[in-house]
Amino acid sequence: MVKLFEKICIKDLELKNRLMMPPMCMYQATTDGFPTLFHTIHYCTRALGGVGLIILEATAVEARGRITAYDLGIWSDSHVEGLRRLVSEIKQYGAKIGIQLAHAGRKCGVEEEKIISCSDIRFSESYQVPKEATKKDITDIIESFKNGARRALEAGFDIIEIHAAHGYLINQFLSPLVNKRNDEYGGSIKNRARFLKEIITSVRSVWPNEKPIMLRVSAEEYMDEGNQVDDLINIINEIKDLIDIVDVSSGGVVNEAKVDVYPGYQIPYAEKIKHHTGLKTIGGGLITNAQMAEEIVRNNRSDLVFIGRELLRNPNFPLLSAEELKAEIKWPDPYKRGKK
Repeated sequence: MVKLFEKICIKDLELKNRLMMPPMCMYQATTDGFPTLFHTIHYCTRALGGVGLIILEATAVEARGRITAYDLGIWSDSHVEGLRRLVSEIKQYGAKIGIQLAHAGRKCGVEEEKIISCSDIRFSESYQVPKEATKKDITDIIESFKNGARRALEAGFDIIEIHAAHGYLINQFLSPLVNKRNDEYGGSIKNRARFLKEIITSVRSVWPNEKPIMLRVSAEEYMDEGNQVDDLINIINEIKDLIDIVDVSSGGVVNEAKVDVYPGYQIPYAEKIKHHTGLKTIGGGLITNAQMAEEIVRNNRSDLVFIGRELLRNPNFPLLSAEELKAEIKWPDPYKRGKK
């Protein structure tokens, strides 16, 4: 049996295979955060190509939480209908669908926004100096994640991913490289993780318990003074009763970090987090072939594999991988004549 194409259940979510399309910023929304025809074509094409789980790109819970002016938004009830239509279209082609709730913090590049972070340290000279968040700001942002989760439920998403990676706002609070606060949200690992824990607790209050919550983390910050995988394990173990699966990435926290990338470079982090937290994980990083993806799940290094750049090049990667691994899967009826 080819494990890559075995079903897996995460609470009430049953996936037909172990391949996930991770959030990849597309910057094709309208300037007020609504999806366009691009999103329907882009995501439905990957659903037709056989991906088991698709996670929408970073979707901002506040307008000042966008990465660019062309990010998807979920900060208003008016965003729900467009997302609901997109979800419905994607599901027609056999994929399950999630949304990444995100806030860029100091990495917001929208010029007209007054940006915010845990501390008043800018990401680089290309960005504004952010305002240091007050207690009220923190409370308001937590509420915006809660409202984003409520809207995601109304739109019909199967799973929520909380974006705590890549140097965006939650990651800024988690990282000693960025978080220089002297209150209960700064200092120790427990204090730096408080913001994340309060966000997930708030999200869980409106997201049904039978539906899974995923957490995306940067397991390595690639700086001696930054978080490393053991730090993330400690953070995750503090909140693991609130989440169901961890999407393991790395980097993005500070501009000067140097990363040596190669196929599978993040898999050891996913493996270590899986075995030291007891949670399911999703691993990836420049995975481009079926044999490598199969090895990862067969050897219990992670439960799913995310395929990013390769799916941009080849939307039918899952179908063709099944052929290569001699796994019997159902092809979409219109595509059957293309099956070898």
